[in-house]
Amino acid sequence: MRNSIEFKLFGDYALFTDPLMKMGGEKLSYQVPTYQALKGIVESIYWKPTLLMVVEEVRVIKPIKMESKGIRPIEYNGGNTLANYTYLKDVCYQVKAHFIFNPYRPDLAFDRNENKHHNILKRSLKAGGRRDIFLGTRECQGYVEPCRFGEGEGFYDNYGGDLHLGTMVHGINYPDETGRNEMEVRLWNPVMRDGVIQFIRPDQCTQTRKIKDMEPKYFDRTNIESANVLLKQLGEEVDQ
Repeated sequence: MRNSIEFKLFGDYALFTDPLMKMGGEKLSYQVPTYQALKGIVESIYWKPTLLMVVEEVRVIKPIKMESKGIRPIEYNGGNTLANYTYLKDVCYQVKAHFIFNPYRPDLAFDRNENKHHNILKRSLKAGGRRDIFLGTRECQGYVEPCRFGEGEGFYDNYGGDLHLGTMVHGINYPDETGRNEMEVRLWNPVMRDGVIQFIRPDQCTQTRKIKDMEPKYFDRTNIESANVLLKQLGEEVDQ
């Protein structure tokens, strides 16, 4: 795939929260990362409003294991209370993604330098990302490194059938990415085959729910750096 990257994603714990479990303060992780969580990780590696990051597929390398912990989250009105969070433990994934130019930001056409953005993306991945990597939530530190998708052994390689994961959140639609002045949530029904989940594109999701009205963020030459400047900066950082 054009403008693509493939990387290994791993960490001690992950919490890809099921929204239904947020209501009472008790959080339970999905069994696998959501499209939105992986998209956020790709954007932590490298992001600009000129680009739309597209996650193609994820491969689950290690067995799915969970662990519950007693947590004291801070309440907005002061104090805290004991809650049980159920995390994924000892996670490792392979992810394949690519970028396209954002068709809903024609105002940023001056920054559409495909080759340089791809070079920055690959260098940023090699450096471990331009921002910290979190596996669903801030307390779950993650790490990325380049790999070849499909290489090595995975726990579910010879599972021998489809694993249906039920209805899950696919991701969030923002005005910058849809052209609609709305924030929406997308739902879908993923299936894992021999450890691999192939994601449908956001525009292929038929189950969407409006959350609220929202205006797109404003970007122009005054508040974003060009690919030329970023490539030079990153090159100097990597060479040091």
